Order: sequence, then structure tokens, then C-alpha cells
Amino acid sequence: MARHVVALPYPGRGHINPMLNLCKLIASKSNDILITFVLTEEWLGFFASESDPKPDTIRFCSIPNVLPPALTRASNLNGFIEAVWTKMDAPFESFLDQLDPPPTLIMADTLLFWAVSAGNRRNIPVASFWPMSAMLFSVFHHYHLFKENGHFPVNLLEKGDERVDYIPGVSSTCLLDLPVPDINEVSRLQFLKQMVNCISMVRKANFLLFPSIYEFEKEAVDTLKAEFSFPVYATGPAIPYFKLGNNPSLNSLGDNEVNYLQWLDRQPRNSVLWFER
Repeated sequence: MARHVVALPYPGRGHINPMLNLCKLIASKSNDILITFVLTEEWLGFFASESDPKPDTIRFCSIPNVLPPALTRASNLNGFIEAVWTKMDAPFESFLDQLDPPPTLIMADTLLFWAVSAGNRRNIPVASFWPMSAMLFSVFHHYHLFKENGHFPVNLLEKGDERVDYIPGVSSTCLLDLPVPDINEVSRLQFLKQMVNCISMVRKANFLLFPSIYEFEKEAVDTLKAEFSFPVYATGPAIPYFKLGNNPSLNSLGDNEVNYLQWLDRQPRNSVLWFER
């Protein structure tokens, strides 16, 4: 195969599923792209027990378990995240050097900031995949503006109702509705600092991908396109919509057998609110 993509998601269901759905969509469009989907041994075991069919052009591989167990990570979430940021890079780079055929692209979750450096050192292009909204990315990317406008650090009891209208691509929003920790939330402040560091590494990538609909987040996506020197893409919703035609049950709204896509097409313009997770 002429092209070989190494896909590396953050080890969490809300990050793995969007990237896997994008990989399946890519595989459905082209037979000459090999995708190596890299998971920890623990997560590979979870997926091995699932019956969902996998395309022949996607192969699943693992790196050693160097993280606390996923099923108990809630008891020490900060420790789990710290392990992701400090212990996964070495086994991934060792795995990367042994791959055959050699990869032509690394698609890595934005939170795995060290994957960008791994690709840079090997002259392998890196696509940073942010599995959330482009607007949220813009918030973190422009986090310095909170400090410049007196909203970081902040006492949310005093200023939580103030409006934030200075984040490019993001409409005026109440401060309480944004990921701004209170000045007394020490653990969240530490996490935020590392999140901003992850976002800053995107500048060294070659592509930035959002599983979003461009028309829904046009202002945010266009803002980021203007700020980065490389391509920025809204790839569409990270849900397995491409399987609907092959599975009638996924088109149904229950006993009425109403195709929800047909129902959606019949609704008046601007009358439906979209939620995605």
C-alpha cells in the first residue's frame, strides 16, 4: 500500500471512538490506505471482546500497559492523566520504529502532545486530532486572553456571571460556562496548565482535524485556519453514520420504523438543535 497512517488516540472511550470512526470512514473511501490503530494492551482487550466488524485495511496493535487501569482511573484521575503524558511516549516511539511498512502519517490525539515531537524527529507528518469542538479548541488556544481581561486567575463567585466576548470564533458566553477554574481549585489549575501546553504543541504539527461540521462552527474554524500555517479541517461528525445504509435498525425511531434522516429532512430550516458527544 502506498500510504500508511498510524492512528494514536488518547486512552479513553470518548477519544478512541471518534478517531476510530474517522479511520473507518477513511477506510470506506479508499482501499490503498493502511491504518494502524494503536491502543494500550488493556484497551485492545476491550475492543477484542466487541463484535463490531473492523475493515480489513485497519489493523489493531498495542503498546505495553504503562498506565493505571482504565476501570479504576476515576479514583485518581490526575495520576492517570500524568501517566499518559509522561509514560506512554517511550513505548509508542519504540513501536513506531519497528513498524513495517514505515508510516507516512501519524494521526494523534491533541492531548498526546509528545506524538508531535516523535513525528518531527522522524520526518513523519503529524495530524493533530482534537476530538471535541473547534470552539473549545479556540478557547484553550487563546487562553492568554483570559488573563489579559482579568478573568484568570478568577474568583468565580464574584465574576462568574460576567460575559466573555473576546475569544476569536466564540460568541459571547458567561464565564461560568467556560473551562475556567476557580482560583481555589488547585488541581484544575494544574490540569489547565498542561492542557494549554498540549494545545501549544499543535503549532509543530502538519494538520489539525476537528470531528465537527464546518457550517456549525464556521467562525471558530475560519479563525483557526487564519492563525495556523498548515491545513485545518472539519472532518464531519465522529459518529458511525456511514453504517446507516447497511443497518436498518440504526435508521429507526422505534416501532414506527421512521427513518430519522428522512424525518430530519422534513423539518423547517433552523428548527433542530444538534447535540453531539
